[in-house]
Amino acid sequence: MNLSHAYGAPASVAQGQALLRRAIELGVDCFDTAALYGGGANEALVGRMLAPVRDRITLCSKGGLVLQPQADGTKKRVIDGRPEALRQHVEESLARLGTERIDLYYLHRWDKTVPIEDSVGALGRLVAAGKLGAIGLSEVSAATLRRAHAVHPIAAVQTEYSLWTRNPEIAVLDACRELGAAFVAFSPLARGFLTNTLHDVTTLHEGDIRRAMPRFAPAAYAANLALLPPYVALAAELGCTPGQLALAWVLAQGEHVIAIPGTTNPAHLEENLGALRVALKPDHLYRLDAMIHPARVAGARYSTASQADVDTEVFADGR
Repeated sequence: MNLSHAYGAPASVAQGQALLRRAIELGVDCFDTAALYGGGANEALVGRMLAPVRDRITLCSKGGLVLQPQADGTKKRVIDGRPEALRQHVEESLARLGTERIDLYYLHRWDKTVPIEDSVGALGRLVAAGKLGAIGLSEVSAATLRRAHAVHPIAAVQTEYSLWTRNPEIAVLDACRELGAAFVAFSPLARGFLTNTLHDVTTLHEGDIRRAMPRFAPAAYAANLALLPPYVALAAELGCTPGQLALAWVLAQGEHVIAIPGTTNPAHLEENLGALRVALKPDHLYRLDAMIHPARVAGARYSTASQADVDTEVFADGR
């Protein structure tokens, strides 16, 4: 996603190609994209660059959430989980990705006007047709996951998860473990917060999605920055970067937990992969849980409008 939209100005095509080429060289074998990212441009970029190694990577994409052209020439973000829409989204993604099968295809958002059983049933038929390898869901509750899994096996659930976003711990992490599904953590670096590199949110690009997120409002973010000093000190104690510590924490939450950090910077890509060498002991995990947890974080993760688009559980305080 980072290569095509959301965090500042999109990377150039050349930068995106270089980043993906380096990821392949370093042995990355799971790539996650979506029809939404860049209005399809990201799928086209990823498909083109991964074509030479297609047989040795896991290719993931998402549908049911797209940028739909409007009469005035703009594009509107639309959630559409109708079976006919999902069939169209899959065909369009296959064409952009230049592949005959998408290994793991997520319902990017549950369209609450369509029973989850209907959406997953349609995707299941595409699995049977050989167009999809497996089905995933994004930003759903444990209850919705169980309803979907009763129709067709769900291979993965993708939801935001990091030290400062713990909603999956309410129920989804355990449900995934019980059902044999992977849990895929997006934004494991807390959208940059846990890298200790973003200190002034007023410098964010005007199109940066974090500008609409309550935790990144200037007053809330200033309060959140106060959580970082002991965290940064622990990273130094362990001989790793703050970002590597964030990723190591996510990976320590269970054998079924996968982290998918995004970046546009080759140096950050290599830094992220270095998290695999960080070994956390129980004492480190205990200290991290005490340092940064939902009760200490200022601000909700989404605005009211964005929260209405997801189905994830929230804590008692509504966050």
